[in-house]
Amino acid sequence: MKKIGLIMAVLAGSFFSFAQQNIADARTFGIGSTVTISGVATNGGELGPIRYVQDATAGLACYGGPITGVNEGDSVTVTGPLIEFSGLLEISIVDNVVNHGQAVVQPTPLQIPITSAGESLESQLVEIENVTFVQSGSFAGNTTYQITDGTNQLDVRVNSGTNLVGTAIPTGPVTVTGPLGQFNANYQIVPRSTNDVVAYVAPLYEINVMLDGATVLHTSDYFIGSATTVTVDIENYGTQDLIVSGAVFTGPDAGDFSSNIGTPTIAGGSSQQFTINYTPSNTGSHFATLEIASNDADENPYIINFEGVGTDNLASEPTANPTGLTFPTVEAYTLNGTYAAGSGATNYLVLWKTGSAITGVPQDGNTYLRGDVVGDAKVAYAGPGTTFTPRGVIANQDYHFAVYAFNGQAGYENYLTTSPATGNQMSSGANIGNYYGSLTSATTTLHSDLQALINPHTEVTYFLYKLTMMDQFEVRDTTGGQSFVECVYSGERYVFDDPFDWTATGYSREHTFAHSWMPTFPADQPEEPEYNDQHNLYPANLAEANSPRSNLPLGEIDGTVVDSYLEGATGYSGTQLVYEPRDSHKGNAARAIFYMVTCYGFPLSGNVNSDKQDQQLLKDWHFNDLPDNREIARHEFIFNQQGNRNPYIDSVAWACFIDFDQFGYDATNCNLSIEDQVQNSMVVYPVPASEKVYIQVNGTVITSYEVIDMQGRVVASNADTNEDVVIFNTNEFETGSYIMRVVTPYGEAQQKMIIK
Repeated sequence: MKKIGLIMAVLAGSFFSFAQQNIADARTFGIGSTVTISGVATNGGELGPIRYVQDATAGLACYGGPITGVNEGDSVTVTGPLIEFSGLLEISIVDNVVNHGQAVVQPTPLQIPITSAGESLESQLVEIENVTFVQSGSFAGNTTYQITDGTNQLDVRVNSGTNLVGTAIPTGPVTVTGPLGQFNANYQIVPRSTNDVVAYVAPLYEINVMLDGATVLHTSDYFIGSATTVTVDIENYGTQDLIVSGAVFTGPDAGDFSSNIGTPTIAGGSSQQFTINYTPSNTGSHFATLEIASNDADENPYIINFEGVGTDNLASEPTANPTGLTFPTVEAYTLNGTYAAGSGATNYLVLWKTGSAITGVPQDGNTYLRGDVVGDAKVAYAGPGTTFTPRGVIANQDYHFAVYAFNGQAGYENYLTTSPATGNQMSSGANIGNYYGSLTSATTTLHSDLQALINPHTEVTYFLYKLTMMDQFEVRDTTGGQSFVECVYSGERYVFDDPFDWTATGYSREHTFAHSWMPTFPADQPEEPEYNDQHNLYPANLAEANSPRSNLPLGEIDGTVVDSYLEGATGYSGTQLVYEPRDSHKGNAARAIFYMVTCYGFPLSGNVNSDKQDQQLLKDWHFNDLPDNREIARHEFIFNQQGNRNPYIDSVAWACFIDFDQFGYDATNCNLSIEDQVQNSMVVYPVPASEKVYIQVNGTVITSYEVIDMQGRVVASNADTNEDVVIFNTNEFETGSYIMRVVTPYGEAQQKMIIK
């Protein structure tokens, strides 16, 4: 069998002339990055709107958009953003496809044992021989089965679009072929038709090589580290004698490696054991290639590339750190960094912290995983890529970064600790623009004007909440390469190994404005926009927070506590049973409910399920817990997904003018002073500003303004403005911080303005 790297299809001319990077490089880019790859599709429409695309270096799944017009065997150039969907790295939704027609050379399946099915081969076309199905009967569509080699198992996903559906599950040994996918923690082979599940026929002779008990595929790399000996098992999967005619080491450090393999004859179905010896002659990394010649024609010679470390137990130190750290993507909820590769380096360690330059330095021989602490910083990324996307970015923060080059695998790392690539980047803030136009709190139709503005909007399904909100915002890093998700009600931080899974973590999508409060209840059969709305959905521990809350009104417990978990509790407010979330979420919850009333016209009163919700308490929570930078970041992310905004995050004073019980205009204005209303409605964005800066006070006009520098000097002013939005070009100011002071018909307000 050919356990070799996949063959890239070659077009007339230069195949990669259309690509920005090969697929192996693209797989190292951060989630959210837009990449362009070129390769060959190994499936067509039988697997639905997904195409597995591969080149000579790796494979990558591509989903949706124009990719659905691609046929199996087409040579394509694909552009789109990287996401991780239930563990599977993919380009989704595909932005653009250039179809170059059928490839001249088609990919050859990579024949592997079950134990080799893993991340390094994800999305590549693979073939597994001499396995049997655990189940019997007939194949059903969109169903997962298992194959076994007698010891290990692997999932087989049968798609409803294939002609396997309805056929008998084989009872004897088979060979299964298909792209290697992943769903949550499980890898799965995805056959495309009945031609991918065929009876196994043993070859005449077939070499397989195991090093210290694990199969090492032909042309693969093997890190020997500082080990002085490695056990080699040469297996013959065939029925006749495998004749080994020699084994030699080549390469720059071949003299440091030796073996006793010789020229054995290995009978069919048997194996023989040998030894490789490694004695480094000096410090640093050592490289050599083992070539085993045999009568297995399609793997002759069988090649394994060895890497070891020298007498100092460290890999070679890189000769130069990366340079040119830039940040091409900056939002309130994410940013993307990129840098030019260092010299003599195979990997990079990206550190980050908030507020000041990094002084922490990595230590040789230490393995750092995403989220680990290094001095005064944390690890944002560790790997071979030259781009990164840290998790946990929030609005209006000054993030500092340092990028170190290193070589070596776990425990043998050698970091170049002088002159790392450094830089800092401020995440942006609220990006309101002219979204609200001339809307003003002075008009009695404010509530209906806001409803018309924010509804309808782009609908994101309840199912996709994991892909959008969880994977791209809520899930954050902790130490040891693990992740955590935070329960909004209780404050619990649940630690888990990626990828995130609702069932495994015991978490759910909590409707702040309860599902049963909706007049359209049940609104999930089929799903209605109000059921799916991400402004209303937050992650919560199902058993300890979501279920105890149920559809209870939110309130403050002043009587008996019935049940509690960390900072959330169920109990009595007077005679009413309520759920009280942690203090830091009370304002967020209030604004989610305000949004739902406004967006869908669901008044709190008159509904048997929601009329016990106290709107005045929500207004108190709203003003006592104003939007913080994390809520602003979440808001901007949802705006990016749904295309609509929560008005009460952008202009907190507007809550004073809405009667949420009746969904009408409220002239009492929450007893909030005019000055507070103006200050709470002022927005300066973006922060920092690099080209233009916008200043507005939602609901009114700016009659005059002053821009004051940090020395108290007025550097710009206009006494007769009368504009809804004041716009500056940043080149009008020097880089630095300023105070923007504005006057409106209802009073004055001021905010900081930062020019980059």
